[in-house]
Amino acid sequence: MTLLEDFKADCQLRNIDRLGSYHMHASKFCSFLKARGKDPRQVGKDDLKAYLQVIRDRGLKTSSQRKVFTSLSAFYAFMVDEDLMEANPIMPFRRRYLRQYKDNGSEPRQLISVDQAAMLINSVLHSRDKAFLTLLFKTGMRLGELCSLDVGDLNMQDMSLVLKPTAKRSNRQLFFDHETARMLQAWLASRPDVNGGSPLFISTRKQRISPREIEVLTRKHASRVGLHDPNSEKLADRFTPHCCRHWLVTHLLRAGMSRDHVKWIRGDAMKESIDIYYHIDAEDVRKSYMAYVPQLGI
Repeated sequence: MTLLEDFKADCQLRNIDRLGSYHMHASKFCSFLKARGKDPRQVGKDDLKAYLQVIRDRGLKTSSQRKVFTSLSAFYAFMVDEDLMEANPIMPFRRRYLRQYKDNGSEPRQLISVDQAAMLINSVLHSRDKAFLTLLFKTGMRLGELCSLDVGDLNMQDMSLVLKPTAKRSNRQLFFDHETARMLQAWLASRPDVNGGSPLFISTRKQRISPREIEVLTRKHASRVGLHDPNSEKLADRFTPHCCRHWLVTHLLRAGMSRDHVKWIRGDAMKESIDIYYHIDAEDVRKSYMAYVPQLGI
């Protein structure tokens, strides 16, 4: 096996990089180094500076640049673990050249109102796009979690779903309401070939939809109703799929849902020692969710 194949197999064994972005970015970087006559183990700071300039010249935003180097850091961490390198060269480089400088902690992400969320979804005509936007708003799942869903992961009668296992999430079960169920049923009704193992959301090429496609579609729909400014670097002016997660958490808390139940829905790990004695009942979370989830009138 080649180095890249070994890295891909290692990611699969560790149950990370389900969507293949780490492997993709590592492959592109290795091709870049090969054109410079170098092996990945011979990488130097000049190579990293040159590659950073290349992806900036492609027009990648700062957040996307960080994602690329996060993938490269995972690749080099793998090589360190396999005793192919003594140190990961990406970490010090990333601290120096991709570090965020902010005046007051983190930059505020855009938070839209319930009415604006309803306006956004009602403006969409495609049943697939209405369904994935509603699911993002109503469950707060991450983009990768959405794309990896299969039809068989849904329980329409129980109005619940089970996410694929990931390193970031402790709880994999989520609930959805009647509005979401209607959007999902409308989308599934348009797909006569569907079966339990089929991807829940597919592209126009009949393949599993990618995170990139979801991002582009979300920005397109949000731009049309004035919720996304593609020319602004400010998070407060941009609408991305992650804004839906931010929206749900904020509105659940404002409605009065218990913080522990919100953390359960987010998939956060209980970090305090006493938490191992505190078991949250899924049925209690369901009842709480149904009581507090915002209704969009869709």
